[in-house]
Amino acid sequence: MRLSHCAAALRHAHALLFYTVSFWSGNMVLARAFRDDLPPIQLAMARWVIAFFLCLPFALPLWRTHWPQIKTHWRLLTLLGVLGVGCYNTFAYMALQYTTAINATLLNTLIPIATMLLAAVLVHEPISGRKGMGIALALLGVATVITHGDWTLLAQLEFNRGDLWMLAAVFSWALYTVLLRRRPAGIDPLVQLLFYIAVGIVVLIPFTLWEHYGLGKVPTFSLTTLLVMAYTGLFPGFLGYIFYNAAVAVVGASTGSLFLYAMPVLAALLSILFLGESPQWYHAMGFVLVFAGILITLPRTSPSRIGHSR
Repeated sequence: MRLSHCAAALRHAHALLFYTVSFWSGNMVLARAFRDDLPPIQLAMARWVIAFFLCLPFALPLWRTHWPQIKTHWRLLTLLGVLGVGCYNTFAYMALQYTTAINATLLNTLIPIATMLLAAVLVHEPISGRKGMGIALALLGVATVITHGDWTLLAQLEFNRGDLWMLAAVFSWALYTVLLRRRPAGIDPLVQLLFYIAVGIVVLIPFTLWEHYGLGKVPTFSLTTLLVMAYTGLFPGFLGYIFYNAAVAVVGASTGSLFLYAMPVLAALLSILFLGESPQWYHAMGFVLVFAGILITLPRTSPSRIGHSR
């Protein structure tokens, strides 16, 4: 592959990752804002049902062609559906019911570290010095935002069951990201996404019924909450997963997960814009440190690197 084509592929992948974390940051802000109106598991179910029907007209015509490969690799594809669709976002929604935003955001920043460690163990993806430096800078930026520049808050964190839900979300997404590198290359991405979503919906059905009928948690339906559900299905659910899967295939699991460091910073900005919070100096400082860390960690353009990506 020509060098110019490699550079274009990297720029495209990095743009997709930025769009993805923007969608997911908005998802977290909305989940926090409407957590009393939209129970977490039912919100997750609504999100994936919407994403399923958005994906269906594009993937269904290709389904018969790719079905033989799906049958061959059904175990891996099912595991990816359970982890990426059934678990991560549901666990994050559950966490926001019980833990503070500071705790949840801090624990979410463990995803790149967990991903790099799992990638090193499972697929032998090395951790370079540049990646280590980028992790340190980005983590410093995230900590600056979530502590409002007051580092003494780190010593005051108390863990509850919401934090345990968030740790489960971190592990599920890290494993999902690493296992994406093993997915079969010949299956169309939309067909894969449809399969993942179908698996996730099946996993969520009994828990949705339990939350609704067993716990008596009923969503509040209004134009606003319907729009929130539509957003979660279209942007973080449908487009976000397409963008993330495509980008990870180019840049690798470790670099892809590093972009998640931008989520708490972007979530802070969205909170300022839509929840009326005032901007502070630590938001600007966090942005500088997070994106400096991402820039340091981004791989240098290399034909061989792109050539070995699926």
